[in-house]
Amino acid sequence: MIDNDSVVAGGSEPAVSAKPRAPYSERPVARARRAKAQELVKRLITEGRIRITAPDDNAVAEWRRVVNYAKRHGLEPEGKRIEKVPYGGPGLELFLAEGPHPNARSQRPKEDGGLVPVPTRLGHLHPMVTALKDDERRLVMPSALRRRSLLLLQGLAAEAVRRGYEVRKAGSSFYPREGGVDVAVDGFAYTVTVRQEFPESTDPERSVRLVVELAHGLTGRPGRWRDRKTRTLEEALGVILGEIEARAVEDARRRQEEQQADVERELRWQAAMDVAKEQAVREQLAQALREEAACWQEAAALSAYCMALERRIGELNGVADESALDSARLWLEWAREYVRSIDPLTPLPELPHTREPTREELKPFLRGWSPDGPERLGGR
Repeated sequence: MIDNDSVVAGGSEPAVSAKPRAPYSERPVARARRAKAQELVKRLITEGRIRITAPDDNAVAEWRRVVNYAKRHGLEPEGKRIEKVPYGGPGLELFLAEGPHPNARSQRPKEDGGLVPVPTRLGHLHPMVTALKDDERRLVMPSALRRRSLLLLQGLAAEAVRRGYEVRKAGSSFYPREGGVDVAVDGFAYTVTVRQEFPESTDPERSVRLVVELAHGLTGRPGRWRDRKTRTLEEALGVILGEIEARAVEDARRRQEEQQADVERELRWQAAMDVAKEQAVREQLAQALREEAACWQEAAALSAYCMALERRIGELNGVADESALDSARLWLEWAREYVRSIDPLTPLPELPHTREPTREELKPFLRGWSPDGPERLGGR
């Protein structure tokens, strides 16, 4: 009887167990991304904002992955979140915002939102709703749906005015089937539009459906409402206004953060400029010192030559032709005068005059800041 576990049936060698794979967090790609995410958070805490100008598609994708890694792995500072918004076309701007993300459950408007009165007649309309009613190029849909759309917009506009907000002509252009207004809260305008959801449908139920939309802008918050079995669009107007108010709070907070970040960035840039100017002026003085030292070394070498020439004349005195000695003495006299003229120590040196450094002279000392304003070069 064979009592050896290492031998298996058929006499073959036992299978070698596969080496367990390292968890994802310990793999090189994950470690590198974690390091980038940690560095990003550290920079955001220190600098407030990071602007990446003119990145290519790969760079944008990598920055987004780094931000998402920081969010998923809890690297954001307590009570803050990383926000990313477009900057200068293809660029990105990253900053730390206060509080939870606006799309978090705690930040969403309540489901009821309070009922908003909706009129049953198209009378005493808000001027912006009147303008839509009279513009046959807008809200191009069956008359019953158009009437309902106008009543919805009137209910929304009247309630917005009652709450102290401004209702004005929408800044966005619409397709013919759409129509809407801007609701302005604390200087922020939010476009609300109404349109027929399925204008091409032959299904009677689908063809009468409307959609109310709130332009998303840079936020990921809810922005579209439809009739439900449990709630009509008329009953959702309170939710829509609540969403506008929530966005206004978030936008006001973001504006305050941006203003504060701009002030802090200006202070950091000015401090960097002061240091850079000091270092650039120091470099001017150092260059003047190097030039004087070079002249002094040349004068010292020529002075040593003059001393050697004088010794040689003395050695040949009475031996060499007198005319040759006279010529050598004249040459020595001229040489010594020239040495005195180039020797920087002949007159007592003074502190050299300095000038305002140029932008190119400042760049090496700005550590990534632009010499033209409080911006980072290349998002560094």
